[in-house]
Amino acid sequence: MRPALAVFMISYCAAASGATAQRPPAAALYQENRAAAPENAIDKLVFRGLAQNNITPAYCTDAVFLRRAYLDAIGTLPSADEARAFLNDPSLNKRRALVERLLERGEFADYWAMKWSDILRVKAEFPVNLWPNAAQAYHRWLRASLSANKPYDRFARELLTSNGSNFRVGPVNFFRAMPDRSPEGIASAVAQTFLGMRTDRWSAGEVAGLAAFFTQVGYKPTREWKEEVVFWDPRMNACDNELEGTLPGNARLALPPDRDPREIFADWLTAPDNRWFSACIVNRVWAWLLGRGIIHEPDDIRPDNPPSNPALLALLQRELLQSGYDLKRLYRLIMNSRTYQLSSIFPADKLEKAAPLFACYPLRQLDAEVLIDAVNKITGATDLYTSAIPEPFTFIPANKPAVALPDGSITSPFLELFGRPARATGLLNERVNRPSASQRMHLLNSSHIQNKLANGPNMRRLLNPKRKPSEMIEDIFLAALSRYPTPAESAKVEAYFRSGVAKGRDAGIDLAWALINSDEFLFRH
Repeated sequence: MRPALAVFMISYCAAASGATAQRPPAAALYQENRAAAPENAIDKLVFRGLAQNNITPAYCTDAVFLRRAYLDAIGTLPSADEARAFLNDPSLNKRRALVERLLERGEFADYWAMKWSDILRVKAEFPVNLWPNAAQAYHRWLRASLSANKPYDRFARELLTSNGSNFRVGPVNFFRAMPDRSPEGIASAVAQTFLGMRTDRWSAGEVAGLAAFFTQVGYKPTREWKEEVVFWDPRMNACDNELEGTLPGNARLALPPDRDPREIFADWLTAPDNRWFSACIVNRVWAWLLGRGIIHEPDDIRPDNPPSNPALLALLQRELLQSGYDLKRLYRLIMNSRTYQLSSIFPADKLEKAAPLFACYPLRQLDAEVLIDAVNKITGATDLYTSAIPEPFTFIPANKPAVALPDGSITSPFLELFGRPARATGLLNERVNRPSASQRMHLLNSSHIQNKLANGPNMRRLLNPKRKPSEMIEDIFLAALSRYPTPAESAKVEAYFRSGVAKGRDAGIDLAWALINSDEFLFRH
């Protein structure tokens, strides 16, 4: 890196933090100068709690909402042209219209398949050993289900009751993608996935009671290497008398010998009056979009960990049931709320108290896959993703986004460095989004990032010498930060272009490098 680059980086970051007198306060970039008012039923419940605590929330700007909605709905940044079109749109309902468009895009299924793959442990190798073609089948079913907006009760039922080859019937891999396939191990995975409960806090009798529903899950090899058939095997634990299974809350269900116990459990699980099932999924979706569950953490639901806003949780449950378990309707309801659209700027000394009230949108570093895809989208570069497994199913095309990788075993040094989960536990906190010094050094100094900036095809287009510096600057800001540069930022960067320290294309590369190393780029906000 040129020494001038470090000088420019320091200069840019000072401007971005509001250090220059000519520039408006930093908050003006990220929040509107007006108090937020309730928009829908979510807001009425959230804002009531804020008023009781003397908190006056503020809206985020259009630019912030644009970037936030893209990242949260489809896991990618808007292009410069998409950002320009949205920011220049004068219509009053453009945020609502944007949410509708994003929920129908193909990237929606890619991104949410990634999120669910963490929960369902979609990974070919250790510790679950699905094998590549099984992981691919599992991911295909998962993505297709999300693309079709399959009702969540049906989604859960298929995972729990399917039979067949793990290479051909994707959802049967639910029973294989767990380190412990004993009835007790299956019960623990089921409770965590569909009820948000951790059985390590249960008594041995409670675990055994739930395990009774999974004592007849059979596994049978075939002649094809590593293929296995998952099926209901009534011969297992067979007896003349009916068995019983015990549910959370100690209710008992009879298990007749002529019916798969998994189906009996699925009937109970997806029944409209099962509040645990709906509470788990609405709480998890809320946490994915708002950074924190109404019950925190989302996979630690228990009587002594109550929701911070019980009425809000109940409202989302009612909405889910009334919609027929339509998850897209849930995303739509949350993303169109003023609560979701609040500013991320909040006094640090009051944040601990305000976080459970959802007084602001929480700052979160981008997921590893989202971050590298964002860098590649700006530069037009690609990454090579590989797996150590010597099978044909591990070939990944060069233009495959990281969020669309179908198998957790397929990885790269960047993804490992930036906290992609091992998919060993199925817990949300397995993904580590905390910044580290080694991550910062990679973004600042690695040849990996520098080569993308210097040689990416999008950079050659953006930095065409026939373009005016002002045009280059505007497009780079829109592509990286989804907003126009402020007058102060434009003046500072144009002065850098004219200074001769770095000429033309090199100055544009320096600007892009500075922006992707800024917190504004690296964090959801």
